[in-house]
Amino acid sequence: MFISASHDRCSNYKIKATQKYSKRILNEKEFFSKTEENRELILAAVPIMNKVYDFVKGSNFFLILTDKDGCILNVIGDEDILSEAFSFKMIPGAYMNEQSIGTNAMGTCLTEKKPLQVSGDQHFVNVYHRWTCSASPISDSSGNIIGALDLTGYSASVHQHTLGIVVAGAKAIENELAANHYRMLLMHEKSYIDTVHNSLHAGIITSDPEGNIIEANPYSAELLGYSEEKIRTMSMDGILKSWKDISESVIKNKTPFRGDVDIISPKNRLQLNLIASHVRNSINKDDSIVFIFNEVKKQRKMIDKIMSGRAIYTFDKIVGKDENFLNVVNFAKKIADSRSNILILGESGTGKELFAQSIHNYSNRADGPFIALNCGAIPRSLIESELFGYEEGSFTGAKSKGNTGKFEAADGGTIFLDEIGEMPFDLQTRLLRVIEEGSFNRIGSNKEIVVDVRIIAATNKKLSMEVENGTFRKDLYYRLNVLPLRLPALSERKGDIKLLLEYFMDKISRKLNKKKVFISEDNMKVLMQYDWPGNIRELENYVELAVNTETVPDIYELYMGNTAKQDSYKAPTHDDTLFSLKDLEKEHIIKVLKATDNNVTQSAHILGIGRNTLYRKLKEYGIDRYITEHSSKMERI
Repeated sequence: MFISASHDRCSNYKIKATQKYSKRILNEKEFFSKTEENRELILAAVPIMNKVYDFVKGSNFFLILTDKDGCILNVIGDEDILSEAFSFKMIPGAYMNEQSIGTNAMGTCLTEKKPLQVSGDQHFVNVYHRWTCSASPISDSSGNIIGALDLTGYSASVHQHTLGIVVAGAKAIENELAANHYRMLLMHEKSYIDTVHNSLHAGIITSDPEGNIIEANPYSAELLGYSEEKIRTMSMDGILKSWKDISESVIKNKTPFRGDVDIISPKNRLQLNLIASHVRNSINKDDSIVFIFNEVKKQRKMIDKIMSGRAIYTFDKIVGKDENFLNVVNFAKKIADSRSNILILGESGTGKELFAQSIHNYSNRADGPFIALNCGAIPRSLIESELFGYEEGSFTGAKSKGNTGKFEAADGGTIFLDEIGEMPFDLQTRLLRVIEEGSFNRIGSNKEIVVDVRIIAATNKKLSMEVENGTFRKDLYYRLNVLPLRLPALSERKGDIKLLLEYFMDKISRKLNKKKVFISEDNMKVLMQYDWPGNIRELENYVELAVNTETVPDIYELYMGNTAKQDSYKAPTHDDTLFSLKDLEKEHIIKVLKATDNNVTQSAHILGIGRNTLYRKLKEYGIDRYITEHSSKMERI
């Protein structure tokens, strides 16, 4: 068994059961280099870790990402258990390999090269005996192990499928890494093709079968004597005197045309040599014709569209009929062309990025790049280099040719800074300088880079309170909050719930190739009354669950526990009697506990206090004897 083998190794490593901390923890400089070495792994893993955490949130679990040597790269999780882990210095930079901290799921799975679970006293060190750790190795496209994903929780909360969740998460990270690998290959191939295309001493034009010009390289305009803007509005019958014969040969007979042709040109050029070929798009079956007039190339701006972010959402894809919501949409359209910064405010799941993309696509920057960065999802040590890029040799692990930052990539377009309230305080100064001066330096460079970027920021925090607390710069807040756009929560636009349910039901059923689920009037009333704290994202997830299970799940049982159970205790009642603040607090706590079926975790979240604080108040008010920890599927994953 792998546990006994691991314990034998730990004895040889001279690990002590009484040990609390890893034998190896990197300092800040070393950890910075470590994160840069594992940049691709971290960036691929962050969104997957967030999705897994959303699934177990509030159940006292935390997720750890390590590199191939067991060094912790990123940690997210619930506050209470995370505080306990941090007290044992399970922090970014700490090594979790067997040589440093004994038998545990991360280190042992990297040694055994397979997914595994370590529970209770199977851990070699005593401080981990309360936990169960489930971990799976992460491999690159060549099959080499490059890291591990771990999900840790108290042993009593671990479900038999916990390891399966971790394995699925690790596989998702591997798929993301593979997709990134092929995306880079595609970018390289496109760059190569574009370079060849624009290096040829030839005019190259593409048209549809009717001769309407779809695309023309710069030299074709120069060769034919038209401006680039003009040639893209023209038709080939206005350029080729023999257009009809050529199109019939190429389209109808599928025969390439080669020869000298008479052309219509302001330069009075009478003839050019032409090669015209038919092209068939295997995806949408559209026909087109490629015309090659001559070999030439003028160096054009080397910004590859495939490397730039593209905004895909537009205002016509935003669903809603609520009057106040439509006022928000109309306001967003009005400010789309403004050069001023926009701050989108709203709860999680209200569609902040959807609005940001729609504003970009509605603006005069629509043809430029749309670059998004989630300030809360990127580890602190990577944010600066992600935003501003770096030069080669700036630090250990830096790419040999340096790296382009998000601001540089967004030049001429829009940068969307989601969860701006999570941006580290020291980086806020650099961001303010970009806003004020329109320029910045890459890390390791003194060269000033000037950019034309429109900033759209978003947050679910009250930034004004963050300013008061000293965690967000006041001057930056006012520079971002020029055009505030507040998105209403779904509970504020309940008239749109039915419309959104029908929209997602149609969209998801087609996507999954499954039947739509019928929602009765009674079920619809329940769904209309529910507050949807997760907003549109929660509603979409609910519909996807319904389509997959072919049922209409009980929304309250699913997300809040069954509140219809018989009360285990009664809240005190009062008429006109005056109560002390303590009595009112006690009554309110009891009311919240009733609403969550005695779920302490959810109640603490609603009350805005920690679980330990809530337990202390329960004991103080003498109502702790009624409370048993909730054991629904929400707390036992």
